[in-house]
Amino acid sequence: MVLSEFFSLSLEGTHATVRPHPEIPEDIRNAKDDPDMQKLKNYAKSLPYSVEPYARMLEMLDFILLRITQCIEAKDYDVGLLQWDSMLTYWSSLKYPIPKDRNIKLAKLYYQVCITPGMSTQMVATCADGFKALTKSKDKITVKDMRLPWKPVYDILSNDLFLSRRQFEYTQVSWVMGYVAQNARKFFHPAAIDEMLDTFLPLVDGTKLDSILSSHYYMMTFLPLSHPQYYLPMLFRVWESINSYKYDERMLQFLSKLAEIHVASEPSDPRKITEIPDDEISEGEGRPRWSSSTSTNGVAENSYWTGLYKDVGIFTDHEWHFLMCKCLASMEIPLADGGSLTTGPSADKQVGFEIGRLPKPQWRIPSLARIIVYSMAPDGIPVPASNAPTPMFSPLPSGVNTPQMMNGSAGVGDYLSASLGKKTAALRPKAYLAGSRALDSLARMIASTESFFHPSNSGSWTADLSAFIKYIVYDFNKRWHEEQQLDCKTPKNRRLTKTMKRELVKSLRTVTLLAMFSQDSTTVNNIQSCLKSMSVMEPDLILHPILERAVPALETLTETQRTIAVIKALGAIAPAMVSRDVYYAGAKHLVPILQLLIPGIDLNDPSKTLCTTAFLVEISQYIKIGDLTTYDDTSKALLDAEPTLPSDDNPISLPSFSLEELDAPYTDMAGRLTDEEEDALLKDSTGSFPSWITSFIRRVIQLLENLPEEGPDGSSGGSTEVQVVDAVTGACSQICVHLSEPLYDLVLNMVFDYASTNVRSNAVRAIHQLVECVANADPVKTLDKFFDFCSRNIRTELENGASSLRTTSASSPIPSDATLHWNLAILRGTVYNDGRAVLKYRDRFLPLLRLLHEKTLTKRGYSWTGKLVSSLLLTLTHTYPLENKFANPSEWSSDEFQRNHHRHWGKLFKAEEVEISWHVPNSEEIDFALQIFRELVEPTLFTLENLLKPDTSRDSVWRNEFCRHLTLVRNAFAGIPTLFKEHITPKEAFVAAQTSDILGEIPEMIASVEPLNSGFYLNHSDDPRYQYVVALKHRFGSFLHNASMTLRQQGDQNTVDAVQMLVASVRTYLMEYGDSRDNYYLNEDQYTSEKNVARQYAGQKVWPRAVYVRRARYYNSARLRWNSIERRRGPLEDKLIDDLVEWSLWHYAIVRQSSQAVLETICSVYDGVRRRALPVLYKALDPGTEDDRMKGALWAINLTSFGKYAISEPVLAVEFVQKLFQCQHNEKPSIQDCVSTIAENCLSSFVEPCNLVYDVDMPSMDRAAMELKVLVHGNSNEDNITRKCHKMRIQRIQESDKAIEKINARVLDIANSAQTHWRYAIYAIRCLRTLVRRDVQLTSAQVSFFLQKVHDDHPTIRYYAQRAVMKSARNIKLRTYCTNSAELALTRHHNPLKKKVPVEQSSHFTLKFLQDFKIPVSLSQADRQPVYYDKDPPGWLVWPDSISLYTIPHPSKSTFQPWEPDSADALGTIREITTNPSYWEKVSVFYSEENHETAITQDNVSCIKSIFQLLEDEPFEAFKATAEEMISDKDQNKQRAAAELLAGLLGGSKHWPTNKQEKLWTWLKPYIRLIFVKNIKSDTVMIWTSFIEYMFYHEDPRRLQPLVDYVVEAFQQMDFNAEMSFDAVKIISIFRAFYEELGRKFTAWIDDAVERSWAEIHSEHDDVRAFIGEILAFSENIKWQPKPSIPVAEFFVKECRVLPLDYDIMGMRGIYHKNRVLKLVDQFKVWRKERVGGVRAFQSTFDRVGIMVCKWLYQSLHDIHAISSFDYILPLMPELFRFTEVNDNAELASRASTLLVRMCGVTPPASLINPILDAIFDAIQTSSSWRVRLKALPLLQIFYFRQVPLISEIKIVEILEVLCRCLDDEIVEVREMAATTLSGILRLSPRRSVLTLKDRFVRLLKNSHIPGRHDPDYNRALRQRHASILGICALVESYPYTVEKWMPELLTNILAEHTYDPIPISTAVRKCASNFKRTHQDTWHEDSKRFDDDQLAALSTLLSGSSYYA
Repeated sequence: MVLSEFFSLSLEGTHATVRPHPEIPEDIRNAKDDPDMQKLKNYAKSLPYSVEPYARMLEMLDFILLRITQCIEAKDYDVGLLQWDSMLTYWSSLKYPIPKDRNIKLAKLYYQVCITPGMSTQMVATCADGFKALTKSKDKITVKDMRLPWKPVYDILSNDLFLSRRQFEYTQVSWVMGYVAQNARKFFHPAAIDEMLDTFLPLVDGTKLDSILSSHYYMMTFLPLSHPQYYLPMLFRVWESINSYKYDERMLQFLSKLAEIHVASEPSDPRKITEIPDDEISEGEGRPRWSSSTSTNGVAENSYWTGLYKDVGIFTDHEWHFLMCKCLASMEIPLADGGSLTTGPSADKQVGFEIGRLPKPQWRIPSLARIIVYSMAPDGIPVPASNAPTPMFSPLPSGVNTPQMMNGSAGVGDYLSASLGKKTAALRPKAYLAGSRALDSLARMIASTESFFHPSNSGSWTADLSAFIKYIVYDFNKRWHEEQQLDCKTPKNRRLTKTMKRELVKSLRTVTLLAMFSQDSTTVNNIQSCLKSMSVMEPDLILHPILERAVPALETLTETQRTIAVIKALGAIAPAMVSRDVYYAGAKHLVPILQLLIPGIDLNDPSKTLCTTAFLVEISQYIKIGDLTTYDDTSKALLDAEPTLPSDDNPISLPSFSLEELDAPYTDMAGRLTDEEEDALLKDSTGSFPSWITSFIRRVIQLLENLPEEGPDGSSGGSTEVQVVDAVTGACSQICVHLSEPLYDLVLNMVFDYASTNVRSNAVRAIHQLVECVANADPVKTLDKFFDFCSRNIRTELENGASSLRTTSASSPIPSDATLHWNLAILRGTVYNDGRAVLKYRDRFLPLLRLLHEKTLTKRGYSWTGKLVSSLLLTLTHTYPLENKFANPSEWSSDEFQRNHHRHWGKLFKAEEVEISWHVPNSEEIDFALQIFRELVEPTLFTLENLLKPDTSRDSVWRNEFCRHLTLVRNAFAGIPTLFKEHITPKEAFVAAQTSDILGEIPEMIASVEPLNSGFYLNHSDDPRYQYVVALKHRFGSFLHNASMTLRQQGDQNTVDAVQMLVASVRTYLMEYGDSRDNYYLNEDQYTSEKNVARQYAGQKVWPRAVYVRRARYYNSARLRWNSIERRRGPLEDKLIDDLVEWSLWHYAIVRQSSQAVLETICSVYDGVRRRALPVLYKALDPGTEDDRMKGALWAINLTSFGKYAISEPVLAVEFVQKLFQCQHNEKPSIQDCVSTIAENCLSSFVEPCNLVYDVDMPSMDRAAMELKVLVHGNSNEDNITRKCHKMRIQRIQESDKAIEKINARVLDIANSAQTHWRYAIYAIRCLRTLVRRDVQLTSAQVSFFLQKVHDDHPTIRYYAQRAVMKSARNIKLRTYCTNSAELALTRHHNPLKKKVPVEQSSHFTLKFLQDFKIPVSLSQADRQPVYYDKDPPGWLVWPDSISLYTIPHPSKSTFQPWEPDSADALGTIREITTNPSYWEKVSVFYSEENHETAITQDNVSCIKSIFQLLEDEPFEAFKATAEEMISDKDQNKQRAAAELLAGLLGGSKHWPTNKQEKLWTWLKPYIRLIFVKNIKSDTVMIWTSFIEYMFYHEDPRRLQPLVDYVVEAFQQMDFNAEMSFDAVKIISIFRAFYEELGRKFTAWIDDAVERSWAEIHSEHDDVRAFIGEILAFSENIKWQPKPSIPVAEFFVKECRVLPLDYDIMGMRGIYHKNRVLKLVDQFKVWRKERVGGVRAFQSTFDRVGIMVCKWLYQSLHDIHAISSFDYILPLMPELFRFTEVNDNAELASRASTLLVRMCGVTPPASLINPILDAIFDAIQTSSSWRVRLKALPLLQIFYFRQVPLISEIKIVEILEVLCRCLDDEIVEVREMAATTLSGILRLSPRRSVLTLKDRFVRLLKNSHIPGRHDPDYNRALRQRHASILGICALVESYPYTVEKWMPELLTNILAEHTYDPIPISTAVRKCASNFKRTHQDTWHEDSKRFDDDQLAALSTLLSGSSYYA
């Protein structure tokens, strides 16, 4: 038996007493105030043995911390620090708290390690995790206790994030630094906010998404959260102007943190900034003094700080509405409109991969939920309480008037659209749901998305929506319980109220009940979680609706999916049914539900069974299942006297939704019955428990009987059946534990009757589990019942020859053995719990075991015998909890509890209230266990030893004997993992350290643990029992070794089974110890999952008792694991390890696999295995080894523990690499495949060696180490150890460096050898590329090899060679120009031409700076001032105080040369090779070979650039001829080679002396025209475009003046309407590449380019017009510039805070093209008249320009600056609507439609909302074309749905008025569309409008009379009636899931009358009726109660005779 399933344990009866508690050490017992010590005390109290005193554990901690400081002092990071950090993690798992002073100092030290330049990523990640663990508590360590500098993390992060083009080896540094920053942020001093903003804001460039997202990431990660009042308005202003989904996601996460923190007022108090000491300012950090009004320091000394509260939480109304729009957009609900979803994801396609290297933000859905919940407060006037299932919200305070019906010809439209609101309404204050604005917004949002929750309307969005409501209630519950705490900091007037809680549940209830039946599992899980939280918040609102849905679904069982959904929902609301504290009235429903659930146990429907069992487990851990009616009769009397259950004519129902009964109180049963009455009902219902438990057990037995036959492995059927049986028996186990004694006896008898009268070969495993369930609850009674029966049957069976056929491999059981297996399984089940119970049968057990061992010869027989022995020994010798009932044992057995256990149902405990009864073995049990060893195991071991004697014949009988006996011995040892404690003597530890896997470390620094108490019984080595067991185990080990030797020599096929058994036994010998049977990680998972199931709200402090029992087991297993971390590895263990290695190389694959698995496992607990095994594995790779052995060695090396270990240790890697390359000798494909797998896996772990970190000076880290060391008191001897360690570390590095040189030399030889296969050549060059080091110079041999391989035949080798050349050249540059090791580690070099220049911070300067890019720079300029700026220009938002510019190089003196002297040889080699013309010829052959590339290859360019950068123009002469040849050849591939050669040459010449540059341009200029005019063809345009892109990427255009001159001139002279469009396209393509790469640097040319293009908007060529659209979009983007008065961070932040909202500080409105667009509006009128229709329509100017405009605006809407498009769309809207109705140009019509729809997905500026709506109204009301009206109506609905939070209520009423007017349109389709739109919009309208409209529509209908068909008024009358019917249908459909009070009347009396009216009226009525039926199907049992009998009959008729409702 594996203890993983052990103990869902319990005991019934007298012996379940709590055994006396061990002594708790005094220093733990007496710790009063410290909550951490209180926790430790509870942990200590929960164990059955005493724990170590805190003082002793503190000494251990101090020792670990001392070692950590020594590692820092000795700079022993990767070996020493890693180990001791893991020791600290182990120590922490023992739950002893780390004292605060040590915690702070250690956290500081870890932080300093993280920010040390050059530290390995693994080390940084480890320390970052350590830092997070030490600082994760919000309250224990705050910024008052510790400050940290922010700048060092930012420096490393910003330096690493964006790579140069030659940097291809990117690491995890950015991610880890981001992770460090987000965890350290709370310790950054708030006084640093100003400086952070000064640093981050200048980085923002709104035209480049990478810049926006990276600067935003810095702000979101570094800015302290405590004082956002200074920067929050600024963040919102920037956010509004940017269209990016990624930006939103991070922003929302940030705001969710702010909202949560600032729900209290105290964190943001400005006085704190001066109170907190500012003592951690790193080098380069300053504290700029912003003027007091801006800066973080301004607040009056004595004023009282009231917090950050604004209109809604900490947000203004404007910000809140913007947030709610984001919230709606986040749900990604696609309307049926072809894509009005947000365009942010499209804009995000511009992002570079670097941003993906940062930590991802939290999913937006939980962020949004948290923002909304933490913004709730009683901050408005409450709406009158509603009785509605879904409450309404914010009524418009309107005095609504119903106009009089006009007579005669006055328009119906005018009547319907008469004003719905009086102007005086605006004066009344607005009211909100429960008086909370945030709650009101939420309710509106839920109402607007309600229909998307319905299963019939589900999709990808349903999961998001359901997750959203799940997080809403989760966070609400969390906040609610936080605010009940005494130490809650939230001001009382800002706390959540009961009304808010109730209204929130009402708001979400309808949608939750709709989504409950979803088909999608994610949605269902979300809804379950949501129901659980809601049922705890307001159980009466949730339980009854669920029961009303559950009962019919469980009674009919027709739709499986509905049944399962209902069972899951019942599981979710279990607390409301069983916990008397949650809902007193809920418990009486439990028994009826349980009875309905019996059919849920069904083998044919596994998912239903799994749901049912989960429900039973959930329920049964909270209640006692016992019949209370046997105790007293009062309940009967009470029930007779007063019938309390309501009669049929007054059914309990969910009150439906009504607008009139707004103030009616909520009614249900809870209001009617007292607690006594509830108890009486509940007691009475428990009378059905006996019949229920009987049915349940019968059902379980029926399930067992129907299982499929068991297979060879003993399981019935497939994994599904196994899962079902496990689930059912798991539920049985929980239920048995909680049965009352009479019911337990009943169940025991039922199980016994079944087991004793049946034998089912298909249910052997199942009956074993079922008997375990009853044994778990009461082992005494179970053994009493079963033992004699089983014993008798087993003997009979064995005597009659059962299990007498010898087998050693798994096979299907023989029918004649079935009875034996059945009884054996039952017997094994009975010994499942409590060794004391077994002792009574001691004398009968041993003979039975002997007999079994002697007689069972089949594999199954002896395996089960072994398992029986193992289970028995485990039960006797292990320490485990005996039961997990829901009440403490003392309480459970009390008389009061027996009689009144129903009052305790669902009880939750505090940790200190729980008593746990453990099984602790006593001496009798140990004696029995040892007796089994003496009398059974030892003789068997003796028999086994005899089997190995040389003269024994090895036939099948021998094999059977060997396997049979070994199974018994192995299982016996597997059953005693905690019988004795292993002792490691100091000498043994020292010897082991010599052969440790940890290389190059002194023994004192190799971590080891001292043993702790953990429930081992035999602890003392002088105890004779201890000596006996240890000796016997040693004997077992020796036998295993001897058997290995013997079987290896024998080596024939017959021994495979024996060897498999032997390998399993070796695993048992080495691994079964400590927590092997009670695994720490398994317990951790189970504890976590049990807590998750039991959790009712976040931050819960009280739990069901079972959770504490699991916690105690988990803690016990943590202590066991501590003792198993390192195991004793003596000579015998070494022999067995050697045996395993040999078996891993054996010739049978099945044995190799199992041995390798064991090898991998033992590496985790035995140190030294890898070093021991590797030489043997290497040897097996030598030539001449047989294939199987070689294959075994390769697969063993491929194990993570071996290959990755060997490659990561240079000293071991020398031989590893050599052996791996040697494997070429064996050509067998399977072996070569294996080699390539190893190479791939290991090369990924093979990283560039770098020792720079050891040369970096980090005074701050040394200081932190000293501060920690002072606390832990090291002595002088420890200083010696530090010195030794330091010396050892130096030696280790020297040895590593030597090893790396060896590897380099050997691999280079292999790579250069002609014999090397290409596959191995690739591995070789990959290794050599990795070994190009930043801190060590290259040899000329390496450089020569790389350069020669640049023209290798194999493309992959060329690829790696070029990258190696780039890396080598870059490293030479870095070593020459980095001033110290820290800079080299961070790759931060100083270019001699780069100069810092102060900036004049003004908008005038920005303009001048950008204009200067157009002014050419003379290379012969004498003064050589700094002029060039290569990167994207700064100053878009604000300027930094200085920028770096490059000066013009010297005319003749080299910029960089001489390079570092140490690389002279390498440079000489490069020079020698590259100045030879033949080299370039060879290179060009491969560059110009035919391939599929249509653009230049960046690696090729960078490789050439590297050479020319190093050698300047030296190779130029040799290079020239090849380049000229390529340029003049027009072939596509030759042109690509020419472009690559030129790009590399020009790139490399950037910093050449000016004379050399001029010479180069003189050569190149003549070719420019040749290339771009004559050579360029359609197949080479892309090549030369990519050339231009490469040249101008991050390059000052003035460096490439001749190219700029050509490109600009070509564009200016271009003929836009050339005969061949390609003549224009080739210039356009080059020009586009030019301006796109320059970005804002193109500003100086943009006006001319736009003017030139605008004049040609009606060009004949499509491509040209498309280009014009692009340049218009591009120009709008780069002309976008924010408008702070002075472009400085301080002023910008201040102005965002103080300027009014309508001041456009971000400059986000579209201004640049405004005049052009207005002219266009006028021109379109002219062009429309000129337009020619028909087939030539597309040629007319109107159509051409129309399509161009649509393309331009469409592109703009999908860009970062989408918001600016509205200013251009708005004036064009009338034209756009006209475009949509063009019927002879499909492209124009569809582009215009798409544009209008897409526009709705972008949030417009608030001031444009009304104008946009007016433009749509205008189209609807004034357009003469009905098609336009038909298009505009749905657009109104889409725009409304997407932007509803921003639309004022006055405007909503106006929308309704417009729609009502449309109901009277002449065209039927328009009327119907108006009705559809109206129903959607009514859903969110002020509720009074609904009633007004209802009255209007009814009155209009009553006044409508339809004359005869030939009457002239017939059509008008028909239209009038149709209008009113459509209006009524819209009202009905606007409430799809509820029945309003007025609805039955409308449906049955008004609509039904018109069922047979003329079409289209009758069609509208029928359609409305069928929709009503569809949407109310799920809730009809509630909704039908809103109709009386006559109405139901009428409704039935309306639904064309359907009897569904009758």
